[in-house]
Amino acid sequence: MSNGLDLWVKKSHAWLAWSPLRVLALGMGLVTGGLVMWDPALFAQAIGGFGPVVSPALIWSCCAAMIFGVGFVPHRWYWQLLFTPYLALPILAAILWLRLS
Repeated sequence: MSNGLDLWVKKSHAWLAWSPLRVLALGMGLVTGGLVMWDPALFAQAIGGFGPVVSPALIWSCCAAMIFGVGFVPHRWYWQLLFTPYLALPILAAILWLRLS
């Protein structure tokens, strides 16, 4: 069971091993982390506050983007699903769009 699931997860993530996408993810993660650390109050005000949904989503998507951006691939399928760029990058892009718009 887990072998089939492991193979499916690896195949579904295989096409994401594209260097420009990794560089974009790393850049988005670094920019978001830098903006939060530079002035957290301004960042929170720009995105509508650090609420119970936004804060964990921001932290998780920034971490997942950095993990994906540096090229680290977790060995276990469940860690690959937890830190999937399929969800992390759109969430991080939405948060950055709120901040920079």
